[in-house]
Amino acid sequence: MDTWTRRKFLTTSGVTAGAALAAGATAYTVDRLLASGTDGPRAQDARILVLVTLYGGNDGLNTVVPASDPAYHDLRPDLAYGEDEVLPLGEGLGLNPGMKGFKGLWDDGQLAVVRGVSYPRPDHSHFRSMSIWQTASPSGPVPTGWLGRWLDTAEDHDPLRAVSVGATLPPLLAGERTAGAAVQLGGARLAAPWQRVCGELARAQDGVHPLQARAAASLGDLRTVVDRFGNEGREEATGAPQDPDEPRDGADDEEDGGGSAGSQGLLAAQLAVVSEAIRAGVPTRAYSVSLGGFDTHAAEKTTQTRLLGQLDEAVTGFLRQVRGENVVVAVYSEFGRRARANANQGTDHGTSGPVLILGEPVNGGFHGDQPGLDNLRDDDLATTTDFRDVYATLLERVLDADPGRILDGHDRTLAFL
Repeated sequence: MDTWTRRKFLTTSGVTAGAALAAGATAYTVDRLLASGTDGPRAQDARILVLVTLYGGNDGLNTVVPASDPAYHDLRPDLAYGEDEVLPLGEGLGLNPGMKGFKGLWDDGQLAVVRGVSYPRPDHSHFRSMSIWQTASPSGPVPTGWLGRWLDTAEDHDPLRAVSVGATLPPLLAGERTAGAAVQLGGARLAAPWQRVCGELARAQDGVHPLQARAAASLGDLRTVVDRFGNEGREEATGAPQDPDEPRDGADDEEDGGGSAGSQGLLAAQLAVVSEAIRAGVPTRAYSVSLGGFDTHAAEKTTQTRLLGQLDEAVTGFLRQVRGENVVVAVYSEFGRRARANANQGTDHGTSGPVLILGEPVNGGFHGDQPGLDNLRDDDLATTTDFRDVYATLLERVLDADPGRILDGHDRTLAFL
């Protein structure tokens, strides 16, 4: 089955590593990203946004499940979860059984469920719908992403204000004058103790001994060698230079959630980099990570539960690591699925779905109305919350920005922060 992944969306969009760099994006190794924490550390009270994109169209009805609604069971005789299977949230709703960590965050008041989120005149196309979500422009195509426009508002145009972990830069981080930074996983790295030592050596000091200046200069040489060694290692293994626009062997499997980066999966590996950067004081205010494989036209129950389990484990582990760091995580997908199951034990492209907001600063609970199953149009759920309301809230209350300036005048916010 040809599932819809992050790489397919970016390739279709023409946004690959090479194209992003040509447009002004900056590529960083993990070590160089971490070193920026000593060059210009983040203000201690600044909030941080981590945006998790679920590529493929996650089924919202089997994520936040209306298990007590008889219509849900009538529409999905073999896909529906029973009330005794879901993790209860109240109001007849429960979380998918693979999301036990998220249930713990709900109990602690650190999970907000924004219900019925979509945009005017929803589109069932993966490409068009994800483009709308990443640009925040439902009226027509625009060349900039919503976080890219936020980057454009800064006077210094620093690409490190927004970082995508992965080989490609998503459109949401492309601005007119500034693009975010792309940090690729893998390659050689300095061990953590040496990173700290080298960071101290490289820090500018007045009246320092000439030997320290020589050590600082040597650090630049060392980083060059490490970066080059990482590339050489990949080339030696494959027999050819690694084209940053071409997927590695198994890359699509990883993004579908089937492979792994280490023992815990690709999303966990991405979030491990984000955690390390946050704890190092890196000045980044917005991070983008992703998980693919949610295009569940067949055998949905097994696939989605596995993927949501990966999401749950990766995000809850990450939030434990960054406790006290003022981090807000937002999880979204390009659309939900139709309410009625298809003939292949799956669901087809739909419209609205829940957005999940997690973290210590969050006002937990339900936000927005639950779309009813009694007023479907072509088996599509109604939209009860405009997706720009979510973005406006994140811009104003996490990134300290004027949402109307970035969202073409849209400044309505919600109470989840």
